[in-house]
Amino acid sequence: MGKIELLENKLVFQRKDELTVIEAYGENCLRCRSTKNSRISDESWTLLSPKTTPKCEISGDEAVATITNGMISAKIEAGNIWYGGVITYYRKGKEILKTKFEGDYTTRNLHREGDYYQVKVIFNANKDEHFYGLGQEQEDLFDRKGSTCNLLHYNTKSALPVVYSSLGYGFFWNNPSPGRCELTNNHTMWVADSAYQADYLIYAGETPADVMKIYCDLTGYAPKFPKWAGGFWQCKLRYESQDELLEVAREYKKRQIPIDAIVIDYFHWTEQGEWKFNPDYWPDPKAMCDELKQMNIQPVVSIWPTINPKSENYMEMSEGNMLVRTENGQYGTFDFYGQQTFIDTMNPKTAKYVWEKVKKNYYDYGIKNFWLDEAEPEVHPQHFGNLKFYLGNGAQTAMLYPYYYVKMFYDGLKEAGEDEIISLTRAAYPGSQKYGALVWNGDIPSTFEALKISVKSGLSMAMSGIPWWNSDIGGFLFGDIESDYFRELIVRWFQFGLFSPVMRLHGVRIKNKDYKPRHPGIIEPSGGNNEIWCFGEENYPVLKKLIELRERMKPYTQKYMEIASKTGKPIMRPMFFDYYQDEVCYTLDDQYMYGEDILFAPIVNKGQEKRTVYLPEGKWVNVFDRKTYQGKQFVDCHAKLHEFIAFVKENSDAISIFDIL
Repeated sequence: MGKIELLENKLVFQRKDELTVIEAYGENCLRCRSTKNSRISDESWTLLSPKTTPKCEISGDEAVATITNGMISAKIEAGNIWYGGVITYYRKGKEILKTKFEGDYTTRNLHREGDYYQVKVIFNANKDEHFYGLGQEQEDLFDRKGSTCNLLHYNTKSALPVVYSSLGYGFFWNNPSPGRCELTNNHTMWVADSAYQADYLIYAGETPADVMKIYCDLTGYAPKFPKWAGGFWQCKLRYESQDELLEVAREYKKRQIPIDAIVIDYFHWTEQGEWKFNPDYWPDPKAMCDELKQMNIQPVVSIWPTINPKSENYMEMSEGNMLVRTENGQYGTFDFYGQQTFIDTMNPKTAKYVWEKVKKNYYDYGIKNFWLDEAEPEVHPQHFGNLKFYLGNGAQTAMLYPYYYVKMFYDGLKEAGEDEIISLTRAAYPGSQKYGALVWNGDIPSTFEALKISVKSGLSMAMSGIPWWNSDIGGFLFGDIESDYFRELIVRWFQFGLFSPVMRLHGVRIKNKDYKPRHPGIIEPSGGNNEIWCFGEENYPVLKKLIELRERMKPYTQKYMEIASKTGKPIMRPMFFDYYQDEVCYTLDDQYMYGEDILFAPIVNKGQEKRTVYLPEGKWVNVFDRKTYQGKQFVDCHAKLHEFIAFVKENSDAISIFDIL
């Protein structure tokens, strides 16, 4: 039978095989850590120190005790040897979570090795509760209630172990071990496959925005958003040479199409793990960057964290333990044009070494923006327990890789004097946002189903504290630009891109029958054409106008990006974020707000030209016909392929954006 100790700002509960500490952690937040070990670890991973330590209220005795920190409180019941150690959490006095009794409490810590255990925390399920967050994956799901989620990263899946509950609280599972989250109808369970201790934070607010702000206090806010980044980004797989890239940039300017960025994709390099241009195809990077600068186009260059023994940097990095190693000694964790391994982004020595190469071979030419691909990292097989990182075995730390990857570039650019930093990255972890991470949802197919899922992915990432997000417009894989299917898809996806935090066209398009390689024998040749004049004569003026709209939208986008940097409020936000008292808004997963004034309802099905839209309280103006509608009702809307469905709040200045329609 255990007992509770009441201390300043914390409760400590101890019994055989269990030590639990619940403490106040900033405003309206409690942190709980529990272990089978004899002491609590002070490791915080990506969790920031609290800005304040409020004076919380402690009451009770060694049998039952309560800690209250503003709106959130927890009660521990010591109980007896059969039924004890139960923790109940309350928001403003109303129960929101209660640990679930499942036989022997010691089964929550299943030994792995040394001081590490498979750790489980299990709560009773709440009826009619909705959950949002957990990052992104390729599932047609926004409300996570009734589902399970493996907590690990891979291409198209970025797991962030944080959720927002419709009961008005947030939950952050502070364990970078791969694991699992079950938000099912019989329980809510969080699992770390191998961890020293359970570590989680529960925090509450009056509104979703209040809860998001607390989460950002815990993990960080997005930095200043570069003004240029709010425009249109041109990208494809891939421009094979300097001449080809400049031809496309010049053509955009010739056609007077607003363009703010053009991306130099992978295999522009001499070898994986050398991080420099191949001079055979990119003979004068500085001249290229100078010309792009004159056109007001930002160059973005792809970085891969892969390396193999052919690289001139391999031996030094390998012998310096700057690479991800395997516990059992074999070489290679990714087979892509030969066996590759990955740089160890968690190692400060690696970060310094790689940034010096990047600075010399890219930054000094004028390239200040980077695309951090393979950020998960994409290891095969995905046996993280066989990986050795600077911070420990992958079974305990693997989820941190994308966090330290983007941190490497943020720190390097900051040291170089940059203050507007944005890095396109394929995975994220809590805290990535504070290093300028612009996350995208990976190599998804060119299908309407993928478009539909992408809407939910963007909203889920917004509720996971990632305000900078985008998808490959048109999808990445299997797009046939000559087909009617793709030509319809690209327009609908461009419309979604118009109302995404970043508007970026990308994809490996199927080559047409007349395709002739410009550089025969090149490693990883280019895909088919992917510029907006390549998707049919009827589509071209439609896509051009959408890009022009995006250009007009820049001040609006910038306004809400600044709000995100100060408050954590994402620009792409679910309907309940602002209309949290409207129960209908918690059920909407296919329409959303872009800032506070624009409501967008994407069309995501082939052949569809009409759909139902819910308008919340207030009056709303359709941006095409300028008709005004009363809120708190569903309305039937129509949009031919060259049209989209969007509403603006009555009397909002944002309506002028759409005057060119």
